[in-house]
Amino acid sequence: MTDKTYQPTVAGLRAFAAVAEKQHFGSAATTLGVSQSTLSQALAALETGLGVQLIERSTRRVFLTPEGRQLLPHAQAAIDAVDAFTAAAAGASDPLEGSMRLGLIPTVAPYVLPTVLGGLADRLPALTLRVVEDQTERLLAALREGALDAALIALPAEASGITEIPIYDEDFVLALPPGHPLSGKRRVPPAALAQLPLLLLDEGHCLRDQALDLCRKAGIQAEVANTRAASLATAVQCVTGGLGVTLIPQSAVAVEAARSRLGLAQFATPRPGRRIGLVFRSSSGRDAAYRRLAAIIGELVSRDQDVRLVR
Repeated sequence: MTDKTYQPTVAGLRAFAAVAEKQHFGSAATTLGVSQSTLSQALAALETGLGVQLIERSTRRVFLTPEGRQLLPHAQAAIDAVDAFTAAAAGASDPLEGSMRLGLIPTVAPYVLPTVLGGLADRLPALTLRVVEDQTERLLAALREGALDAALIALPAEASGITEIPIYDEDFVLALPPGHPLSGKRRVPPAALAQLPLLLLDEGHCLRDQALDLCRKAGIQAEVANTRAASLATAVQCVTGGLGVTLIPQSAVAVEAARSRLGLAQFATPRPGRRIGLVFRSSSGRDAAYRRLAAIIGELVSRDQDVRLVR
């Protein structure tokens, strides 16, 4: 009679399933990597605990009892569930072998995602990414709330409880209407922005703040254009239409210049720019994994973009 308080051990279930498959105690023990006596003890303990004979033994053969045939599928399902649980735990311990929610700011996502997603699929095949594009402050809020695991943003984040891993630096390029006198120049002083209608992204975009900071550092009062754009792509189209000039990161140049008649100019050295990095909750305990991820992203982006890795 079965003791209803009895809980089978995984070792007992594995012993039962192995003997049922091999129909030989020696072969079953070899499969499990245990001694034959250990296997026999585990199976006997299972049968005693259940109050059911699962295996019929004779001097010549081993085979399942009717009860054993009935219970075998349940034993195998339990073993599969334990194996799945162990695999899931292994994935949870390594965030690069499971699902990850990655945020990106709008002036990064369209330009590096094709490279990053394709490269990560090859380098980290067990990683499944869910991408969220949003402005910096909302990404940081989602990080703090646990709605995101990590994010690619412009540094510094200057946020408490957030760890920053710098990845790459890139220059800002001056985007101009077609045929503009500065188009093609390679040493434009930032002070030249004082005479140009500067088209900015909407408030909340870090690129807007960076453009205004560049003007402050150059000691000028920018002539801000009346037009504002919700995305860098829209800003570029406005520039192409003669509504002003704007700054675009180097990583966006190839894409934006390819789909418009945009004029481009380089700033004089030291060229203004920005630093992009990976941020995550300091309390997550995933520093090593995210530093590995950041290094891989840096390698992928630097291979296809004119950026400088942070060493």
